Amino acid sequence: MTGTVTSTGAVRRWRPGYPLDAARTLLPLRRGPADPAYRTTGDGAIWRASRTPAGVGTLRVLARPAEGVVEASAWGPGAPWLLDRLPDLLGARDDPAGLVLPPGPLRDAQRATAGVRLTRTGLVLESLVPAVLEQKVTTGEAYRAWRTLLLAFGTPAPGPAEGMRVAPSAREWALIPSWDWHRAGVDPKRSATVQRAVRLAPRLEEAAAMDHEAAFARLTAVPGVGLWTAAETLQRSNGDPDAVSVGDFHLPNTVGWALAGRPRSDDAQMLALLEPYRPHRHRLCRLLLTTGTHAPRYAPRLTPNDHRHR
Repeated sequence: MTGTVTSTGAVRRWRPGYPLDAARTLLPLRRGPADPAYRTTGDGAIWRASRTPAGVGTLRVLARPAEGVVEASAWGPGAPWLLDRLPDLLGARDDPAGLVLPPGPLRDAQRATAGVRLTRTGLVLESLVPAVLEQKVTTGEAYRAWRTLLLAFGTPAPGPAEGMRVAPSAREWALIPSWDWHRAGVDPKRSATVQRAVRLAPRLEEAAAMDHEAAFARLTAVPGVGLWTAAETLQRSNGDPDAVSVGDFHLPNTVGWALAGRPRSDDAQMLALLEPYRPHRHRLCRLLLTTGTHAPRYAPRLTPNDHRHR
């Protein structure tokens, strides 16, 4: 790590050497606009509260594109760990040039989003738990559950980020009683999956250093963690450009409509369309979503289920 340590925290200035849209690169790490572990401020800074192998930490990232510099500050025992991995977080190990597209709308979108990279946190549990909470529910339900649980059981974030929370440790997740899961709107199936996962936390965290196949195998060995949950996790923890969210409610239709003009597609049809783009299938899906492309809608949206009243 290059930087200094001050009385108010550790500081690092880093030059990415490539176009960088820090806000859109880090946006997949935000779990809703009221995420207690993620915040943006009026000066353009992005704040994240994380539980690292070295302890809890808060990271503030401020990109200055005109100067080609990213300024980062961090607080807490995890501060050095967070600053060491700042380049990974901002896509330094990503290779967007690996996806070569023919002339057309997708290539135009790729050029327009050249500064958007795939983030890599190196923290599996941090992304796995909220991915489990998002299984088979609306995003609003999942975001509410995440916020409720972090406010009740999370650790106050170190440093000046008042009101932010670090997600519970594996042991703290395991100790949450059933009635508090219920109060947060999390049904027994999802809470049981989280409980199983956190008991295997050390083994699951090893997946951050694994290749695509091995990482998927490690995560999906946990009952209740399927391909969708593993992909949503590894997209963030590993910056995996090929981790397709198989089982997503909307994605097959979006891919089928964009690549084949087909209003309805299933997972098998989606994967067949994406196969020529391996190992950048997730990158292509994310690119499609930035274009605003969506298949025609023929049915009402999914109705939220409030598990707090069951």
